[in-house]
Amino acid sequence: MSDPFPYFAAGEVVQGFGRGGKQLGMPTANMERAAVAALPEVLHTGVYYGFGCVDNGPVYEMVMSIGTNPFYNNEERSMEVHLLHEFENDFYGSRLRIIIAGHIRDMSNFPSLDALKAAMANDVVVAKERLADSSVTAYREHAHFKPSSAS
Repeated sequence: MSDPFPYFAAGEVVQGFGRGGKQLGMPTANMERAAVAALPEVLHTGVYYGFGCVDNGPVYEMVMSIGTNPFYNNEERSMEVHLLHEFENDFYGSRLRIIIAGHIRDMSNFPSLDALKAAMANDVVVAKERLADSSVTAYREHAHFKPSSAS
């Protein structure tokens, strides 16, 4: 299996299940179905880290899940991006561009909501550590995030 990183994606932010911010304390931007459908098979269900930007705004660190979220028994595969920044408002309908720089862990089920939240908090810690590595920091300045980028 070849290394898929970095992986570039873009798409519209769509309404999700509404539990990221409310129930989990970690708001997520759900990417449109076309972006999910375009994912290569090598990006299996799991938690990933990288960078992302909304419309033509600043580039932020991010952690994201790709999968069906077994704790909630979802049936449809999704891409849920948590940008490591506090936004004042929702940004449904905006264009989200991301670069996935690496894999944190496989998707798994959890015995409780608290266990899921603890794993997610750890994912953020791991993502920040890995994103500080000089081998990935340059992605923050990649042309994918420039306003003229058509992807």
